[in-house]
Amino acid sequence: MDAHSIRPDVYVKDDKETVYGIEVQVSDTKKLPKRSRYYQGMIDLQLVDAGQHYKKLNRSYIIFICPFDLYGTGRHIYTFENICKEDNRISMGDEAVKIFLNADGTMDDVSRELKAFLDYVAGQKPEDSYVEKLEEAVQEAKKNREWRHEYMTLLMRDQENVEKGKEYGEERMLF
Repeated sequence: MDAHSIRPDVYVKDDKETVYGIEVQVSDTKKLPKRSRYYQGMIDLQLVDAGQHYKKLNRSYIIFICPFDLYGTGRHIYTFENICKEDNRISMGDEAVKIFLNADGTMDDVSRELKAFLDYVAGQKPEDSYVEKLEEAVQEAKKNREWRHEYMTLLMRDQENVEKGKEYGEERMLF
């Protein structure tokens, strides 16, 4: 009850039981690597109940979509898997993958389609048929009163929690 929880923007399990936790991260908190580790652990806890076998742990992807370059090398994509430090030909085989997508990348290291999506994330006008459809869907979602209400309710709750945290912090500083 007192522990952090996770609320990815998108949580999907595909027809092969692969799990995807996807989140858009707009500001660089410098904590995404540890946060991705935490997300992985929380997803794993949801996949295996007490007494179940570890083989129930599905392949999983934690994906952060960012408008900034977390690692500062100009890549559009940083993919991490557990690899043996002494021999990088050996993978641990735990099927846990963490991906950081960078809309601010400069390399030619992703497909044209993914680059178009990342350009869209960076605020550029869509120049790809899929991204154009995505933009249309976003505009339709913005018109949906029920979704807007739910979003605003979550936003207000988050703001209230920030205020409570500030008040708690201020109270603790007085003593």
